[in-house]
Amino acid sequence: MPDHDAIYKSEAETYDLLISKQPSLYDVIESIQPVEGLDILDLGAGSGRLTRVLAPKAKSILAIDASEAMLQVTADKLQEAGLLNWATRVADHRDLPVLDNSYDLIVSGWSICYLGSSGDPNWKENIHQVMAEIKRVLRPGGSAIIFENFGTGSTVPSPPSFLRAYFDLLEKEYGMSHTWIRTDYQFDSLEEAERLSRFFFGDDLAQQVIREGWIQLPECAGVWWLRFPPTSRIPRF
Repeated sequence: MPDHDAIYKSEAETYDLLISKQPSLYDVIESIQPVEGLDILDLGAGSGRLTRVLAPKAKSILAIDASEAMLQVTADKLQEAGLLNWATRVADHRDLPVLDNSYDLIVSGWSICYLGSSGDPNWKENIHQVMAEIKRVLRPGGSAIIFENFGTGSTVPSPPSFLRAYFDLLEKEYGMSHTWIRTDYQFDSLEEAERLSRFFFGDDLAQQVIREGWIQLPECAGVWWLRFPPTSRIPRF
């Protein structure tokens, strides 16, 4: 499996090309929480997959990520679009450098999972810290929406085994609603499909792309959301 940390630090442009092959998630977010006029925090923004589609409607948007290189791609794209209502900041999900009750909506795409892998002995505490931070910075009545991998190369949900306990935690301990959607990659050619799938997902999936002749690489994404009312409480451990 490719080293994603290294990709995020040194190959942000290629990563951005990969995710540009997926559909916009604006309508999914809008169906859960209308975004116009909101102050929005994009947690683990990466190269701006969500930031760039939400910024035109938001009052303000802050993109946070651990990778400065990824945030530079985000900044470049927002500047090209002529938008002025945004900022970027390098930070850890578990210690957000923002004030209490400062955002109406928090979104996070394919990011919190890196702290929730069962291969990390501290995964559960990591998730508790992230959720406590989300609750801290949301305004009363604010919403959180999380997107995660629910099966790449599959037309039906097939979540990675090492993330299933994290997903269960979101629903059972934090009461988040859940559904799944298709987020297929639509490549320009089989060569591009093979090259970009190998770049991020590794040799096994790339070989499957070749065998299946997939110019459209199927993928499922899980979606979790929750509105935090004024009386909501995040469990403390």
